Amino acid sequence: MHQVVNGLIAGLAATVPMSAVMAALHRQLPSHEQQPLPPREVTVEMARRAGAEGAVDSESKREASTWLSHFGYGAATGTLYGGLAPRIPLGPVSGGVLWGLVVWAGSYLGWLPAAGIRPSSEKQPPRREALMIAAHAVFGAATGLAYEALARRGRVRPAPGDMIGAGI
Repeated sequence: MHQVVNGLIAGLAATVPMSAVMAALHRQLPSHEQQPLPPREVTVEMARRAGAEGAVDSESKREASTWLSHFGYGAATGTLYGGLAPRIPLGPVSGGVLWGLVVWAGSYLGWLPAAGIRPSSEKQPPRREALMIAAHAVFGAATGLAYEALARRGRVRPAPGDMIGAGI
């Protein structure tokens, strides 16, 4: 159980650097490619399909809903990573990057186009997709590192003096 909780926390935390990379690289795109990024596109489309257009009917609501869904998806995929991490025969960075690329491919080449939510990445401008691949690699590396840090923390036994200070 600790593995999936650690994965959830790691995925949630890893969404921060991923978002920073997405924003920084988005600003570097040519102006004609600076339309909203996939997290917003997916959030708006999912709200529309759920009949919850009111959740995205203003810019402030779209922004809040996008952040909520983006971090929720990061936490969810981190949870999956937590369940799989002990079986990935790589270190936290390389295994995490691999995981980030699996999340990207599964989402942008897989379930999103299959569900008709977003066209496949193969049909997107290459620079925008390179941005998303880079962001997912960062997400994966950060997830792997955060998960490993949480897992190590859970394996450390407190010293006897620490137990007294903690009220044990």
